[in-house]
Amino acid sequence: MKRRTHLMRDMDSLQWLRAGVAFWSLSRSVFFLTVLLACLVSITPFQIGPVMPGLSSAFSATRSSSVLGGSQRAVTFDRLLVNVGNDFNPDTGRFRCRVPGAYYFTFTVGKYPKKLLSVMLVKNGQEVQAMAYNEFRKQGRKVQSQSAIISLKLMDTVWLLVQESPDYALYSNAGPYITFTGYLVYPESTSSIGYLNNHLTPPGIQPDCTPPVDPSYSERRREATEELRSAFSVARTFSILGESRRHHKREALTFDVEYVNIGGHFNKSSGHFTCYIPGVYFFAFTVGKHPRRAVSVKLMKGRGEVQAMVFDEDMSHKREMQSQSLLLPLKRGDVVWLYSQQDERYAVYSNQGRYTTFTGFLVYPELDFMTPDRTFH
Repeated sequence: MKRRTHLMRDMDSLQWLRAGVAFWSLSRSVFFLTVLLACLVSITPFQIGPVMPGLSSAFSATRSSSVLGGSQRAVTFDRLLVNVGNDFNPDTGRFRCRVPGAYYFTFTVGKYPKKLLSVMLVKNGQEVQAMAYNEFRKQGRKVQSQSAIISLKLMDTVWLLVQESPDYALYSNAGPYITFTGYLVYPESTSSIGYLNNHLTPPGIQPDCTPPVDPSYSERRREATEELRSAFSVARTFSILGESRRHHKREALTFDVEYVNIGGHFNKSSGHFTCYIPGVYFFAFTVGKHPRRAVSVKLMKGRGEVQAMVFDEDMSHKREMQSQSLLLPLKRGDVVWLYSQQDERYAVYSNQGRYTTFTGFLVYPELDFMTPDRTFH
């Protein structure tokens, strides 16, 4: 009887032990599940910064009312369409750089009837990068556009500056006429990149919950990503006048200001972009119209294949601008350049305000060019 009592106690102890082990296993599972959820929470809605390789920053905003010169300096916006990274403040009109790198900015503004138009894309204080200008005082309304890629460091700010004089104004309505867009084309080298914390992290949650990555894998991926980069943005600070109807040799428009030249594929002295990475490229250009001259500028490929153009045959003494953009598939060795009509009726206008700009960058590399050594799955 006594032996049976001891046996029953041993069985009860064994059951308690099994229950304890089961409870511990369940608790451990719940613990790890809690940690996993904490990691997911920390890297999604409360992300402290872009998780590699998803460094991202982009915005697009519009304005539905006019701006009168002298009443405000920065163009502000009342509708925000996109704000990836929360780097753009529509109330101040300022973009603040959180991820250092090369950014593409483009803006379109409406000309107010019987007013002049002058809007500058500025960096930090008042470093003019490019501008949109129109000095017609006619009753009619029209729009002007401008774009450029510029290199930004941490905390750099970019915004649109309006001429302070009451002679200048911007027009818009619910259309809207005024838009401002910017996005990161290429971040700086990911081996040395830093970024600003624009996000909040819940108390007690550790943000660094990403799984460890093989350093050699990360380095190979970084090198492959940086190999597949090609971007340029340039400007002119002086005009060029056509000289002779008998001038038959087609010469490329050259540039004296270089915003970015990632890959070194653009030669500003010759005006030629040479493709080294086959793929689809985006090109955009804006040219200023010279007083009492027409403007005719073509985007050329190869020796003389016209891809797109801007044209204005108005011979008035007023200055304004024309813009154009498109995507082009390019093969290795293809050359892209701008050609300005060279007889005496035509000219391209620019000054320190940088009316005339030319930009291009790789959107998608050709799949055949992305060898296994360059790609990671």
